[in-house]
Amino acid sequence: MEKNQFRIADRAKKGSGLFGWMSGWLKEDSSLGAGFPVKYLPKVVFLVIMGLLYVGNTHYAERSIRQIDQLETEVEGLRADVTTMEAEVMYGSKQSEVAKKVKALGLVESKEPPYKIITEDGEY
Repeated sequence: MEKNQFRIADRAKKGSGLFGWMSGWLKEDSSLGAGFPVKYLPKVVFLVIMGLLYVGNTHYAERSIRQIDQLETEVEGLRADVTTMEAEVMYGSKQSEVAKKVKALGLVESKEPPYKIITEDGEY
């Protein structure tokens, strides 16, 4: 019969996958003492990803706010231009202003009021 012996647990036995690979890559006898706590790695990776998303979202929001401010300034300028143009058109379409503009063409303002042309039903 064989003699009973204690088996030393094989710590080199690694699981398959990413975390098993990382555990083997970091070597359990490194400066971390008992080894790298791979069981906390998913939580750490999750927190890192959440941090990156937070920073990215902050940058996106600030850029959007800058664009909105720029567009609001542009809209205010365009609104002022439209108001000015409307005032110029309204002033230029007055009867006295039109008369001044067409005087150079030799046209004069009519002194007689307009009259209505009446036709009979069968005429046209």
